[in-house]
Amino acid sequence: MAVVHSNAGHLPAPETLVSIPKLISAYYTEFPDTENREQLVAFGTSGHRGSSFLHTFNEEHVYAITQAVCDYRQKHGIDGPLYMGGDTHGLSEAAFRSALEVLVANAVQVRVAKDNAFTTTPAISHAILSWNAGRSQGLADGIVITPSHNPPQDGGFKYNPPHGGPADTEVTAWIEERANSYLKDGNRKVKISNLSAARKSSCLAEHDFIGQYCGDLPKVIDMELIKSSGLHLGVDPLGGASLAFFEDIAERFGLDLTIVNREVDPTFRFVPCDKDGKIRMDCSSPYAMNGLLTMKDSFDLAFACDPDSDRHGIVTKSGLMNPNHYLSAVAWYLFRTRTDWPADCGIGKTLVTTALIDRVGAMLKRPVIEVPVGFKWFVPYLCEKRCGMGCEESAGASFLCFDGSPWSTDKDGPLLCLLACEMMAREQRSPSEIYTRLTEELGEPCYQRLDAPCDQATKKLLKSLSKDSVTMKTLAGSPITSVETHASGNNAPIGGVKVQSQDGWFAVRPSGTEAICKLYTESFKGSAELEALQKDALKFMDDLLHK
Repeated sequence: MAVVHSNAGHLPAPETLVSIPKLISAYYTEFPDTENREQLVAFGTSGHRGSSFLHTFNEEHVYAITQAVCDYRQKHGIDGPLYMGGDTHGLSEAAFRSALEVLVANAVQVRVAKDNAFTTTPAISHAILSWNAGRSQGLADGIVITPSHNPPQDGGFKYNPPHGGPADTEVTAWIEERANSYLKDGNRKVKISNLSAARKSSCLAEHDFIGQYCGDLPKVIDMELIKSSGLHLGVDPLGGASLAFFEDIAERFGLDLTIVNREVDPTFRFVPCDKDGKIRMDCSSPYAMNGLLTMKDSFDLAFACDPDSDRHGIVTKSGLMNPNHYLSAVAWYLFRTRTDWPADCGIGKTLVTTALIDRVGAMLKRPVIEVPVGFKWFVPYLCEKRCGMGCEESAGASFLCFDGSPWSTDKDGPLLCLLACEMMAREQRSPSEIYTRLTEELGEPCYQRLDAPCDQATKKLLKSLSKDSVTMKTLAGSPITSVETHASGNNAPIGGVKVQSQDGWFAVRPSGTEAICKLYTESFKGSAELEALQKDALKFMDDLLHK
């Protein structure tokens, strides 16, 4: 088990904060070594991420990726508006400007927030879907400049095609290869316009992301019920892009909503350190959320989002809810209250999300569709109404509107925060109380993820595993019921293996964005059985790596 850093849950010391001037300077003046694989463009489960200090997120990367996106648009006849936004990370504004220079030079019709205001990931997704609804030509797509909840020194770039969600593996592989070909050629073939000229171009126009997203919320959340409930609510944007959105939501719908922290600072000095002592704006971490947790008794319900608002953190009087716990309660609630959803639409979950959702699905007589890690896998299911919701254990989810149409096909933090309010208003119980009732009926899982360093050779080994790679017959003393290297819902490779018994499971896979291997474990027979399960899983890993 990982050791918790002594600074976890405490505000960072001033001397540990990232130097924003040095970070921005490195973005513009440092260059990647194209002979070093680690410094090339690499799309993980959610875009390309890196740091200018490490030569993995510099202006040259953004120029190359943006030109590759322009090429992809042209190749596939995508000629509608491109909605672009960015979060509050220190590198986001610089990368936003670099991307804009390339987009306008390629005559792309770019839509940005007024004054280049911070824009959330779900607002971009919702804008794309709203524009494309009923259209077969002139389709829109989008770019989000964000590394999500990563530390302050990181930058990120995500592309969302016309379906509104994260680009799938085939698309990102094409963009990645194209971008790296530009990089290796010194970006000589990248079209770049002067920023001043780009801002004056007729290709650039403003879009009211806040007005559209917040104004449409009654299509997906019972905002009147929340207002009439009188719930005293609190929200911490964690210095992210959701601040202006929650300000609008509170005023627009007359909610008793207190924003406990309005600070926006790219050092994120007001966010308590995570378990490893680093600043990480992870709203599912009790350490990063320590500030809001100290206020939990001041509110009926409180919540938070990460910088680009694709994740949610729910705080009740009992404390911060584990994402698996909240998402189980969400599945139970949504499929009882969204009566106009298709009768056969199911519950979407990633293969490392709690099996309690499978039990909820069985209770509600709804199919559970299990996919690999990455929200991109839910996109077709949400668009085609085959899933009423899609969720993953890392606090990401979205779901359909009341009428069954897609709301967003990317993870949506504010949506899940507001749903918690609706749940509490309707059920007269907090989401944590709903979860407790569920476990009394369906069993209580013990869940834990373990991380370990992972080099490229280990990643390659894990991705090459087959069912025959697993020779063990029992898991924590129970017979193994299945071994999977492809997700049961869509038969897509999971990049590792999942081993299940009747009462528990483990899954191992390499991270798509970090040099770590992730081991997920869950047992419905208590903490002692979980430890036994973990022991078997670790032995499997040890045997695998030392053959």
